[in-house]
Amino acid sequence: MKLTEIVVQKAIAPSLEVTTRDEAITALIDLLVKAGEVSEDDRDSFVKAVVKRENRGSTGFGNGVAVPHLKQASVTKVIAAVANITNGVDFNALDGNPVYSIFLLMSPEDQPELHLEAMEAVFGSLSQDTFRRFLRQASTVKEVVTLLKDADSQQLSA
Repeated sequence: MKLTEIVVQKAIAPSLEVTTRDEAITALIDLLVKAGEVSEDDRDSFVKAVVKRENRGSTGFGNGVAVPHLKQASVTKVIAAVANITNGVDFNALDGNPVYSIFLLMSPEDQPELHLEAMEAVFGSLSQDTFRRFLRQASTVKEVVTLLKDADSQQLSA
């Protein structure tokens, strides 16, 4: 699965001004709503579900990145929103450091294999120092999209 297939270009925020984890999650879901990928009617329940998931165990896996994710019945395809948090937020990450880049991933509840494929694609890229550094430095949607395309074609080296 390719990042460019799941990341919604209209749901990329190169510099998001938020101060908390929950604000970041809400902003990313709002981007997906605005892009027409998530129903306005589902917004609040999605925010609550992602926050609840985060309260059970953080998806901030260190190195300044987090991948909050949700499997939901009303989601028909794998989608993702991406944001860089200008000043970083506390995500209760494994290494205790702030999170600066977030991939919010949503998948159909009845297709767990697609969720796993998407997670593998996202983590495969985020595990590379070069990808994380370039993502955090990206200041435009176009730069983020170019980075995603490069990652998909595996042109980035670790």
